[in-house]
Amino acid sequence: MKVIFLEDVPKVAEAGEIKEVADGYGRNFLIPQKLATLANLSVINTVEVQRKARVKAEAKLELEILEIARQLEGKEVILKARAGAKDRLYGSVTNTDIATELETSTGLVIDKRKIELADPIRQLGSYEVTIKLGKDVVPKIKVTVVGDETEKETQDTKVVATEDKIAEEGSEDKIADKEPAETGEEAA
Repeated sequence: MKVIFLEDVPKVAEAGEIKEVADGYGRNFLIPQKLATLANLSVINTVEVQRKARVKAEAKLELEILEIARQLEGKEVILKARAGAKDRLYGSVTNTDIATELETSTGLVIDKRKIELADPIRQLGSYEVTIKLGKDVVPKIKVTVVGDETEKETQDTKVVATEDKIAEEGSEDKIADKEPAETGEEAA
């Protein structure tokens, strides 16, 4: 039985292929599941038109992917994160964070699964990250993770405020120590 495959069937055929299959396989499985249809002239013409349209759409998609890759190549993405001792991050920077920042900075929506990151970034610094957009289209971007400046300013302010408070308490204690001695001298 000659059939035209409407969808890809693993290890058998791809969509649009015309193949000879066993009668029972075609009649009992492929045709009822709408995976294939009997090969006749009208169906062959229809499938050929669909195949041409699919090839044209794939070519257009390939051009769009190349354009996106051209825009992304060499871009630098700067992410701010809280860091502790030895420039170690609280938490980590993942491909989701990179995708979100790419979207806000460039306006390009990149699927987080296309960003290839072996392990999450856990240190401050610069990293080269690849984005797999297609089979042979792999632009590289630079991801720079910097410490959150507001966090450092807040910590510095707290340290200065604590030091000032300690200094004030120390001067109040000295004043309190001097006052009884002065009052005792007046009484004598």
